[in-house]
Amino acid sequence: MGGLDARSPEGVVKRRLKARHISMIAIGGTIGTGLFVGSGEALHNGGPVGLLLGYCIMGAVVYSMMVALGEMATLFPVSGSFTHYASRWLDPALGFAVGYNYWYSYAITLPTEITAAAIVISYWDQTTTPAAWISIFLFVIIFINLCGVRYYGEAEFWFSLIKVTTIVGLIILGIILDLGGGPSHDRIGFRYWKNPGAFNQLNGIPGAKGRFLAFWATFINAAFSFLGTEIVALAAAEAENPRRNVPKAIRRVFYRILLFYIGGVIVIGWLVAYNDPRLLGGTGTASSSPFVIAIKNANIKALPSIVNSVILVSAFSAGNSDLYASSRTLYGLAVIGQAPRFIRKCTKGGLPIWAVLITACAGPLAYLNVSNNGATVFNWFVNITSITGLITWDIILITYARFYAGLKHRGIDRNTLPYKAPFQPYATYFGIFFVTTVTFFNGFQVFLKGNWSVNTFITAYICLPIFAVFYIGYKVIARPKFVRIQDMDFDTGRRELDESESFNCLCFFPVI
Repeated sequence: MGGLDARSPEGVVKRRLKARHISMIAIGGTIGTGLFVGSGEALHNGGPVGLLLGYCIMGAVVYSMMVALGEMATLFPVSGSFTHYASRWLDPALGFAVGYNYWYSYAITLPTEITAAAIVISYWDQTTTPAAWISIFLFVIIFINLCGVRYYGEAEFWFSLIKVTTIVGLIILGIILDLGGGPSHDRIGFRYWKNPGAFNQLNGIPGAKGRFLAFWATFINAAFSFLGTEIVALAAAEAENPRRNVPKAIRRVFYRILLFYIGGVIVIGWLVAYNDPRLLGGTGTASSSPFVIAIKNANIKALPSIVNSVILVSAFSAGNSDLYASSRTLYGLAVIGQAPRFIRKCTKGGLPIWAVLITACAGPLAYLNVSNNGATVFNWFVNITSITGLITWDIILITYARFYAGLKHRGIDRNTLPYKAPFQPYATYFGIFFVTTVTFFNGFQVFLKGNWSVNTFITAYICLPIFAVFYIGYKVIARPKFVRIQDMDFDTGRRELDESESFNCLCFFPVI
């Protein structure tokens, strides 16, 4: 049990993430290029109402996943989080498969975000070679993670604060512009909901079918915008007083989804027409951000550069979190015996040094983007891992369904748990249905008439057989048994944590 066994000869991670770190990571951790830039593609695909409905439904799915994960993570805030839970309550082969899929997915996403940051710089500087910026960003991200979890938490606190402040400011500005408070005093209202319309017609398909498919296409964009929300649970193993701080962070996820994501897409649906060609600029900088397009339409100077600066912070923050999440996942696999034992090695400060160094080796893949041929290969490599986040959400929800059934079988009252997820088990069933459906239909456009592409099909679905190879391979080689409901373990490590939390509560009580 990572973080609980002080007698481990390799050392263990330390609980050094403070309440403000966990809270801010939960509130602003996943606000990034998906919302600032990627939402423009979703607006183009679905139109303003399709965009809003897609983000609302996917936000509900993410909330169902997070409260389910929160209940498990608060009861057992251990290294590896959902990897540990799948192995402990379902099937070790399932934990192995989701763990390695999650690890390589985020390890590869690290150079992606570094490359994105270098591209953002080109908004101001088009003369310096991207390799120079890639080197700087890679060094700083690895350095922050090697300094330990406290420094990672502090960096993410300030990065998230910048992103939260910016998105709140943009939403307020958007409302003002919509009501005619900009320099041109043009009252926009719901103009773009009427012309070109509330829904797009996907690929020009007429009637309700085209509108429905346009709406459905926004699910994929919305899902990718929310990816990384589950990192809060990975941080629980290194959080101070997780029984108190993790539930607070989980509860704030709902307000973050409602205010930042839903509020943000409402504003851009008001201010930008879904057929605006700038939405698909493909630059990766502020130029294709719907927020910046709205600002430019209002003839406001300087703000586009400010938004681009925040997009840069978002890309850098995402790379920082990618290295943290993937290294802690690898460490968690080692703790439960599914990775080489030497990876369990931690420094005296609680840093899983080998897990960080091994994962950081994926960073130099960012240099592939310096050449055109390398960029093509690299983009293939990245695209085939992007659906792994959805697979992870599905496994988290399936694991919770099993966890819920196990508690009921053992006669354990959920009201006695440190955190009780609301709307269960129905929220979990809802989440499983939607995540599974979106996962299998994420590449649906390739099956539309005239859209067939082998490359697109492979990038949309290759993650499913990769996951199956990990699962079947471990099942054949290690031959683990499926965990029967009567054998589910709800005791190991819990007593030590209960005693530790009771001591912490006594220590903190005078301060409160």
